[in-house]
Amino acid sequence: MSDLTGIGVNKPFDPFADAETDSGVVTKNLVHIRLQMRSGRKSLTTIQGLSDKIDLHKVTKAFKKEFCCNGSIVEDKELGRVIQLQGDQRENVRRFLIEEELADKDNIKVHGM
Repeated sequence: MSDLTGIGVNKPFDPFADAETDSGVVTKNLVHIRLQMRSGRKSLTTIQGLSDKIDLHKVTKAFKKEFCCNGSIVEDKELGRVIQLQGDQRENVRRFLIEEELADKDNIKVHGM
């Protein structure tokens, strides 16, 4: 039997493996997580302020898979690139960003909680 652990077989997929990290925490500026109400009981969670070093497509894909919701990236003239997720995902997003070390706990601002 040969040892396959050294070549990456049976290694879990890490969507953030190629993200550049200086000190472990990528985002130094404030990350704003907001809830926007739509019609009736429908709502959108918006995330803005993530570092440009982070691939937002991979992060959005991970959010969608982890939280079982739909999401997209919207280009805004004033705010830049904003991630939109369906439903109230504020606490899930905050926990995810801290666990994956994409943002420091002190740099995350959750609005409306």
